[in-house]
Amino acid sequence: MSGKSLEEVHGSIDTEQPKSWWRKILAFLGPAYLVSVGYMDPGNWATDIAGGSQFGYSLLWVLLMSNIMALVLQSLCTRLGVVSGLDLAQASRKEYPKFVNFILYILAEIAIAACDLAEVVGMAIGLELLFGVPLLWGVSITVLDSFLLLFLINQGMRKMEAFIISLVALIGLCFFLELFFASPDMADIASGFVPEIENGRALYIAIGIIGATVMPHNLYLHSSLVQTRKIKPTKKGIKQALRFNFIDSAIALNFAFFVNAAILILAATVFYKNGIFEVAEIKDAHALLQPLLGTSLAPVLFALALIAAGQSSTLTGTLAGQIVMEGYLNLRIQPWVRRLLTRLVAILPAFITIYLFGENSTGELLVLSQVVLSLQLGFAIIPLIHFVSDQKLMKGFHIKWPLAVLSWLITLTVVGLNAKLVWDEIGNWLQSSENPVYIWIFVVPVAIGAALLTLFIILWPLLKNSFRSNNENMVPHITSAEIGKLAIPEAYNHIAVSVDFSVSDKKSIASALQIGGKEALYTLIHIVETPGAIIYGKEIKDLETYSDMKFLEDYREELERKGYQVAVQLGFGVPKKAIPKIIKSGNYELLVMGSHGHALFKDLIFGTTVDAVRHRVQIPVFIS
Repeated sequence: MSGKSLEEVHGSIDTEQPKSWWRKILAFLGPAYLVSVGYMDPGNWATDIAGGSQFGYSLLWVLLMSNIMALVLQSLCTRLGVVSGLDLAQASRKEYPKFVNFILYILAEIAIAACDLAEVVGMAIGLELLFGVPLLWGVSITVLDSFLLLFLINQGMRKMEAFIISLVALIGLCFFLELFFASPDMADIASGFVPEIENGRALYIAIGIIGATVMPHNLYLHSSLVQTRKIKPTKKGIKQALRFNFIDSAIALNFAFFVNAAILILAATVFYKNGIFEVAEIKDAHALLQPLLGTSLAPVLFALALIAAGQSSTLTGTLAGQIVMEGYLNLRIQPWVRRLLTRLVAILPAFITIYLFGENSTGELLVLSQVVLSLQLGFAIIPLIHFVSDQKLMKGFHIKWPLAVLSWLITLTVVGLNAKLVWDEIGNWLQSSENPVYIWIFVVPVAIGAALLTLFIILWPLLKNSFRSNNENMVPHITSAEIGKLAIPEAYNHIAVSVDFSVSDKKSIASALQIGGKEALYTLIHIVETPGAIIYGKEIKDLETYSDMKFLEDYREELERKGYQVAVQLGFGVPKKAIPKIIKSGNYELLVMGSHGHALFKDLIFGTTVDAVRHRVQIPVFIS
């Protein structure tokens, strides 16, 4: 595998420096809180409010079961990340065939888009409730938070974690006060932990609750975030990391369970007990809180917590998107581009639904998004269990049979409930549809394909050796025999040096001269970036072109006086495109560049010149 998971913050937090036990555990605390916000996002609100208003406290046991499942699965993710050094997407890419991995990638992206859809709608509703911003405008405004993640991650992982934890604390405080106003009956709450499913609608809501709690993207996210901690790769160091990460998960996920239970209990106490059974919309819940609880503070707290939940969840969803793309496809793009793509994919269905069906359609849209998440779960859980059960991959830290049995029971429960839901829904559609042939043509084959894919990812790790030769290379590395056949040049004869007349030129030119000595030919390349140069290219005859050529000639004369062979080349336009064009047109053997790239703002918009150039040239690139 090439590249580390979330490379910009990988191993950035030292856990060995603190000596006392409590300081050491504080060094590990953080990743699970970023994961926990996905367990209390606006999608959870929709399913919890729908469940509480329609079925009272009777679905509390589903929340508890989901929390236990989440704790088990997230602990498996931390084990995979800490021990193997791979996140879930990277491990899948290493294990499964390319075509299957591409399907798993698409499914993971669908899950992230469904999650982001909930954040978009939730944030828009919160803005409307608190500030009166129209819902469609609120959906559009959510595009702007794309840049908040970029700012936070540049400040370091600790500051991002502090920001998220403050939002989580705000959500918890708001709902603590809401429950204080509602004063629910404790005996009624206790009755909700007795398992029962009243009807098909209750099953639909229950599956939505599971999907809203145990989210697929959180499994990818957690397996990567734990790698931001720098640990000793010893048996003692790994054991310590696993123990502290479990404590981190237990605290964060139990807090998320409190928030989810508080939402459902609030809905059951305020709506179900007052005979209001059809509160599926978050806005309806907000409107009814003040008259039913008798305080104007209740709806304000509700809206404030909703905005905090949406904002915190959207940040972690973006990180999960980056992890999934880099892990499955080994593809890195600018974080802000990744963020905008994810957000736009989520905005489109939200915008269309609200525009065509009105603002009252958001509740069903949120519940549907969580059911979609639940349907994706099996495709993330099954590979995860296989990986953490692999003795070779886990270096002796594989899970033992009791935990393996529990994990497979969780998987069987999730996949079984999803299969029943799909079976029931297809049956209903076939009975109620005027043209059932379309169901047979479009829906049934997809369901069969999903079943076959599930069967494949279960069986492949067990049967893969039957389909592979013992000598097949599992990762795209060359062999030691191929190393011996490499043609090694005695020296570089023609070296290109990119210059921009800044202080970094001195370092770039010195590095090139050190590599090539006085025997090589050096070509100094500079790109004119003026608007005129971008439009007219080499036809431009402006002052900057003349000035830049004069600088190049000065460089050449100075180096020739020192005994070096030097040529100069002026290019025009955008450096990331112009430099590769010059390199491809000549017989250069090495390109030397400075590492500074653009200024900060240009990096944000265009990305660094170095990153773009090195992917577009076929010769080695030396970065000074």
